[in-house]
Amino acid sequence: MSDQWTTRRLLDWITGAFTDRDLDSPRLSAEILVSHVVGCERLRLYMDPDRPASPSELDALRDLVKRALNHEPIQHLTQTAWFFGLPFHSDARALVPRPSTETLVEHLLQHSRRSDAAPLRRIADICTGSGCIAISLAKNLPEASFVATDLSQDALDLARSNAESHEVADRIEFREGNLLEPIEGDEPFDAIVSNPPYIPDHEWYAVEANVKDHEPHSALRGGTDGLDLIRPLFEGIAARLAPAGWAVVEVAAAHANDAAGLADRAGLTDITVLKDHEGLDRIVAGRRVGQ
Repeated sequence: MSDQWTTRRLLDWITGAFTDRDLDSPRLSAEILVSHVVGCERLRLYMDPDRPASPSELDALRDLVKRALNHEPIQHLTQTAWFFGLPFHSDARALVPRPSTETLVEHLLQHSRRSDAAPLRRIADICTGSGCIAISLAKNLPEASFVATDLSQDALDLARSNAESHEVADRIEFREGNLLEPIEGDEPFDAIVSNPPYIPDHEWYAVEANVKDHEPHSALRGGTDGLDLIRPLFEGIAARLAPAGWAVVEVAAAHANDAAGLADRAGLTDITVLKDHEGLDRIVAGRRVGQ
């Protein structure tokens, strides 16, 4: 590259390289990297397309593009992932927040807005990862308190840092442990939400390299049928919910009906399978019987 590389040329070149390597959303990824290096919003790239890049910007882009072509997630390169309209620090300690999970947050918030809905004052987020679910809910439910759990202390450290950045850390208690164990003995919760590992073994071969090679396997793999963690989660969830409390769990689309059956056998009612932004069966929601 030379000092004649403009924003327009950089975007076209990076987009072409990402397209040739069959990376997801090549134009968007190119925009994210260039705006990250330049230090501006993506829209600004098109307001000054003939701006020449500095030598230091070109050096930085060379490195980032090389890493992206080796399937390192764009969110790791910029250390930022957007979820429910909020920026989250993202790195290899936890899953990159995904748009499909926003369906979970939106469902619970829609319920809370109903005139006949009981207040959501105590919420547990199981397998919190980056903390994106608990933090997004906390930003929209200022009266609620949260317990966020994860088996990984590294993930909890990341989640705590994100909570501090969004100024909700004082309402979220972070606990290390497996599934529901960290909330054993607590007062019942008005809602328990979770995005547990759920990729079935038979689908693992098809997982994209940017996920398989750069995100924690312990947060992805769900065993033979993808239900190894979802099964005990539903088995124990009703006992930890307040009457009429909500359980909202993200699952593999291929096994959503099986997961809904687990929710039914656990004694939950009003069970619903919700579709994500791609139209895939992604969220199983149900309530504990009672008023």
